[in-house]
Formats: sequence, structure tokens, C-alpha cells
Amino acid sequence: MRRSVKYQRACAVAALAFAAFGAGACGDGDDGDSGSPYGGNGTSATAATESPTGDEATAAGAASLATNTDDDLGEILVDQAGMTLYLFTADTGGESTCYDQCASVWPPLLTGSEDVTGSGAVDAALIGTVERTDGTMQVTYNGQPLYYYADDDEPGETDGQGVNDAWYVVNPDGSANTKPEDDAS
Repeated sequence: MRRSVKYQRACAVAALAFAAFGAGACGDGDDGDSGSPYGGNGTSATAATESPTGDEATAAGAASLATNTDDDLGEILVDQAGMTLYLFTADTGGESTCYDQCASVWPPLLTGSEDVTGSGAVDAALIGTVERTDGTMQVTYNGQPLYYYADDDEPGETDGQGVNDAWYVVNPDGSANTKPEDDAS
């Protein structure tokens, strides 16, 4: 029996919500990255289900990248709503290594189409996608899968910068921006 795409999406969203709730219930509730290899403050699992990813991104069609200027970090990559995007230095070969608990803290930027657009200083030649193990399509930039940080509540926040010396905002050339927030020039 073949299930409808809407049914499959609804099941996927329910599974994500259940997993996020379970991860939140098991968290230690601390306020930083000291207890978890992924960072987060204990509210990340809830915030991840509210981030502009998953079913919302798929239903909206193609994702869109842009750039924004941060006072400390300079020009960085953001999504169409201005939410900061990050790369994970442990990802190699264009494949994501962030799943399960990691993805609840660092939700992937998903797209419903391979036709991802860019504006501002985004280099269209660096935009790509990669299929995740669950079959969803994650946006890549310069071969790096892109993520949100669940503790970034509003556009322009960069709370995930430098978490565990592994998560960084993305420069328009596709490199990791390793500047600390309070010491950029």
C-alpha cells in the first residue's frame, strides 16, 4: 500500500516532535556547551521543533540564502528570514554527520527543491544540496551542510558561533568564520 506524501510528512513531523521532546526531557538543563558535545542550553530541543526547517521548509519549496552583516563577525550567511546559518567542522565530503540529538540542537537547513536561490554576496556556484539519511534534502554551501542553532531565537542572533570549537557561521566565500563575537574587526 502506497502512503501519500502528506501522510509521510505528518509522520515525519510527529517523529521529530517526539524525538525532540525525548531529548529535552533527558537534557541536563545547563546553560552552555559544557555538558553536551553539541552545545545548547537545555531548551534547544523545543526550539528545534519551532525553527524554520523540516516540514515548513519542504512545504515552502526551495530554500533561499542571503547575507547579513553582523557587528562582530562581518558579512555572514543567513536564510531568507535572516536566521543565521552554521557549518559543522566534523562534516566531511559534503555529508552531514549531525543526526538525532545533534540535529535537535543544530537543525539542518532543509529544502523541498534542489533549486536553492541566493541573494546579496551569496555565490550561486557554491550552493548545493545533499540527501540526508531520512531522505530529506539539506542545503550545502561550498560543500558544507548548513544548520541553524536552536538557541538563536531571532534573526541576526549568532549564539552558536564557536560552540565546542566546531560550529561556525559561514562567510560568503563558504569558509568557516572563526572570529569570536566580541573580537571581530
